[in-house]
Amino acid sequence: MITLDLYNKHGRHWIYFGRDDRRPETLVDTNEYLVINDGKGLLPDPGGMEIFPSVVASISKKIRIQDIEAIFSSHQDPDVTSSLSLWMGLCDSVQIYASWVWSLFIPHFANALAITPIPDEGMNIPLGGSDDLIAIPAHYLHSSGNFSLYDPVAKILFSGDIGAALLPPGHRDVFVKDFDQHVSYMEGFHKRWMPSNRAKNDWVRRVRELDVQIMAPQHGALFRGDDVKRFLDWFENLKVGVAV
Repeated sequence: MITLDLYNKHGRHWIYFGRDDRRPETLVDTNEYLVINDGKGLLPDPGGMEIFPSVVASISKKIRIQDIEAIFSSHQDPDVTSSLSLWMGLCDSVQIYASWVWSLFIPHFANALAITPIPDEGMNIPLGGSDDLIAIPAHYLHSSGNFSLYDPVAKILFSGDIGAALLPPGHRDVFVKDFDQHVSYMEGFHKRWMPSNRAKNDWVRRVRELDVQIMAPQHGALFRGDDVKRFLDWFENLKVGVAV
């Protein structure tokens, strides 16, 4: 599994974990991230049960598992949430932040008392004494209760399935190198899985108001610098909700 520091200043640390060579070929590849503030950790979309051992092994090299105090779930899919009960078994006091839409579904594999429902308008999420991480509404992209996570200190946007790409075998680049070529890896996914052009454009409008230096999706390569704007322009003009 590739591990890469995305940001490490002023007590804030973002770490990327991806390209797990031990992942079964029958599973979609996912990116995992760890956010650390003042020694405490948050996991955005920690992944599914099948990759849990690899993720724990990698993350434990960066932080004590007992110091993970929060999990952010962008939506309800199994590649996002199916490991939650396993994480709760390791982290007794971990708090899960997820849309209120899923607050009655996630307890099927996680303690309901550990879930903080995020209202539709979003909220600030505390971590290690700070409360500047922001859940940004991304409803219907592709889940009816969906959020992105923005860090104004690191200027990183965790975008969940927005910006996701299905990369070809052997692709090892963490960041997008050729945006025009990368479109071929993500166009079909976005047309099929993003059902609402209105919701898409609302999210783009919100994100354009933020200072985003890195956009980090749940699948595929990350966008940085000018490629963030290129993605927003491309996504804004893409007709989504297309099955054929």
